[in-house]
Amino acid sequence: MSDVLVAQDGSVATVTLSRPERKNAMTVDAWRSLRETFGALQHDDSVRAVILTGAGGDFCTGADMERRDSTHPLDRMREINATALAVAEFSKPLVAQVEGYAVGAGWNMALLCDVVVASRTAKFSQIFARRGLSVDFGGSWILPRLVGLHQAKRLVMLADIVSAEEAYGLGLVTELVEPDALAGRAAEHIRGCPYHIRSRRAAPPPVAVSMSARMLEQGSSLTLRAALENEARSQAVNHATDAPDAMRAFVEKREPSFTGGWRVPRPVDTPS
Repeated sequence: MSDVLVAQDGSVATVTLSRPERKNAMTVDAWRSLRETFGALQHDDSVRAVILTGAGGDFCTGADMERRDSTHPLDRMREINATALAVAEFSKPLVAQVEGYAVGAGWNMALLCDVVVASRTAKFSQIFARRGLSVDFGGSWILPRLVGLHQAKRLVMLADIVSAEEAYGLGLVTELVEPDALAGRAAEHIRGCPYHIRSRRAAPPPVAVSMSARMLEQGSSLTLRAALENEARSQAVNHATDAPDAMRAFVEKREPSFTGGWRVPRPVDTPS
């Protein structure tokens, strides 16, 4: 059995971490498999969005502390870091569907997704200090951006178990739902579209949404002038992809078809 499973329903793929006997704790091979999976999905034009979840009632408890090999710790961490980048830089909408435990690298993996939908019974922890480790899988980068420096230090230094309610209050969970509604709500998030709030059926414009997510991530480190220039470039790209059909659809009172396809302008006739 693979440690990472992929199922596709229409344009939405679900990636499931599948080591339930270890609460989906990840080996080096599992991290590598997850990275390769995201690489394949990135280049699969039939996949418009992805849900990341875990098998057996838990999301992920980070690295498997009981599975060690002869790999040097630095090389092992570089393998894990490459997977963190694959998650963080994935350009299609990515929703973490969290139930049970999400701790250590598992929690930070969820935080690197675009949206975190969690069961009210989920439990979180920056558990590293309890294992004699410092924070990893991008936690040192994402946590201060989400909760501020002092709260990030508290979460990391105390390594407490955090309830879903507290995580939601800190802004580390996008939405809390009842356990039996978790899968359905995650799917609603990923199928949502700003033009069709009522139906929530249409897939979002892939290029526009991808650029928005990246700009939001970069915004805190840019000047206003640089951020505005990024926005201008992104809108120029949108006007060559999905924006024209969306505008026509608004006028014609129909649903747009978001393909993300590049629309090359018609060539201008020139005299021979």
